[in-house]
Amino acid sequence: MQSASLKNILDARFRANPQCELVLFDRLPPEQQEYLKELRNERDFYGVFCPRGGSIQTVKSAPRDAALLYLTMREPGYLPEYVRIMFGAGCNQAIAQLVLDGILEIETGDGYLAGLAAYRAIHDEVEATTAGGRVAQLSFDAIRYAQNLDLNDILQLSSRMYFYNRIPASSYWRRTLPTREAVVAHLGIQQGGENQSAIERNWSRADAAAANGWLQWTSRRRTEPGSSSVGYKLYISPACEALSSVFGSVAEVLARCGAVHFKCGQDLYGLLRPDKIVAYFRGFEPLRNAADELARRLDGCLSHGVPFTAELSGGGLLSWGADPPREEQSFGWQSRESWRLWITNRLATALLAAKASPQSGVEPWRFALDRLRLEDIDTGTWIPATGIWGREAASKA
Repeated sequence: MQSASLKNILDARFRANPQCELVLFDRLPPEQQEYLKELRNERDFYGVFCPRGGSIQTVKSAPRDAALLYLTMREPGYLPEYVRIMFGAGCNQAIAQLVLDGILEIETGDGYLAGLAAYRAIHDEVEATTAGGRVAQLSFDAIRYAQNLDLNDILQLSSRMYFYNRIPASSYWRRTLPTREAVVAHLGIQQGGENQSAIERNWSRADAAAANGWLQWTSRRRTEPGSSSVGYKLYISPACEALSSVFGSVAEVLARCGAVHFKCGQDLYGLLRPDKIVAYFRGFEPLRNAADELARRLDGCLSHGVPFTAELSGGGLLSWGADPPREEQSFGWQSRESWRLWITNRLATALLAAKASPQSGVEPWRFALDRLRLEDIDTGTWIPATGIWGREAASKA
């Protein structure tokens, strides 16, 4: 895989993109206000940036600082000094985001450009990087697959990437796992099953109505309430046929290492998805301890692999992510975003923007990856930068 580095663009001239419109929220039509109502919960919310002629799915939140800058740059020129002070050390990155998102235009030898057309004005020549293992390769394959789909809907495109690497529901698996009871037996947690005691000693089963399509358990051990709204998630991704042989070990290790709760797919399609087991921790250190012990206990286990997660070990068997806090969530139509959905929603938005732009010699997948990198995600390893949401993170991985 390859990536491009960001140029210093702060001494360039800019202008507000005339193809973008800044609209106060309360001046949107009532049906659009309802569609975007979650935006009102954001800090420093001012309105929305609406691409002229774009769909409502392509609008972007306009915090007060970005709105002020957009209004200031209606008169083309150099960035005001207050902008450098306001954004601080992240100013270059913040301005690059606004240009790539089509809110500002940067002056080049070819005139003022934004979006994919401005890519080469913002990024240096491509440089080789090392991929972060099997999961990183799966993630890259998912983006290339999505680029080639004839889809123009952000949510549909995001969903295709989110569910990439699912196992097909073959006739064998439909015969093997026809019911929820068959799934429970496959996991070995039925009455008298080989893994029943490992579950009952350490975990309380969540009510089916509250489990949202999963088999879900909460730790019986007393844990101190956490102050973080970030959920650290350990993805355990054995091949479906290996589940019964590892499920008991997974339940025991997660309990011993302080997982708050964990869940597993409850039906055929839940077990054939790559993220079939997900455990939740209040901090990264207990997650890492659990992963280390599981790597020893499950050595040799066939793995599946969860795209858009940070690989820990086992050729895709173990990986992690950190759910965004609620204030970092996207619009209400996207519902509450998980770590992977947060990523695929942004990749889908960038892919469609790139595919709709004039030819520039830059592949949409490259544009999407480099745009996401400006969100402080290492798209070679899918590790979030330390402090991405004000919390501990990837430097310890």
